[in-house]
Amino acid sequence: MNFIDLKPGTSVEGETIKAFKTEGKAKKYVYLMAGTHGDEVEGVYVVNQLFEWLKVQEDIDLAMVVLPVLNPDGYRNATRVNANGVDLNRNYDSGTWSSEAREEKYYPGSAPLSEPENKYLINLFDKFPPKVILSFHSWKPMINYNGDCKEIAEFLNQYNGYVTCDDIEGHPTPGSLGDLGPKVYKSPVLTFECPVLSDDLNLKQIWEENEAGLKALFQSDLL
Repeated sequence: MNFIDLKPGTSVEGETIKAFKTEGKAKKYVYLMAGTHGDEVEGVYVVNQLFEWLKVQEDIDLAMVVLPVLNPDGYRNATRVNANGVDLNRNYDSGTWSSEAREEKYYPGSAPLSEPENKYLINLFDKFPPKVILSFHSWKPMINYNGDCKEIAEFLNQYNGYVTCDDIEGHPTPGSLGDLGPKVYKSPVLTFECPVLSDDLNLKQIWEENEAGLKALFQSDLL
């Protein structure tokens, strides 16, 4: 697959937000992204490994947009939030945005879409409409699906055994990408929660337990 650099975005602190797109034009695109929460290095690592593999595949024909790290300030500073202290995954103008936060780490910002990182992503969505959004995080092994992508979640479950769900009980996510995609862009959102690093689990192992399933997904007709 041949990817070209898109015009980058800029974070709160002036860091470059890199994005890549397959050559040519399409009506809709598969989005592959990570680093919404800067301290979730596991998802960033998995996306980077998958992206490197996709670059050398000659038999996969998908229109794609890839954002390896949406929140470069948070990634550099090892913080969930961006440099304004905002949880980017509570800041979207999805119709459910709320000014209230259960905890400080979920601070949604002063208004919907107040943050430059999210404004950049929305500009990409408007220019290159999403067909399906695969957003990688890390928390506890889980594949959360919003919109019509249950089949993708169940496909990956066959490989990694991660729990699949369309709602996380007791964990509301107002103003999230999972709300935004189906409602505003008619695009399902698959939120892939990697396990977190521990003394018994490193980044390479997290990738290896997901490598076969993710590669099979991109070689299937589900995307």
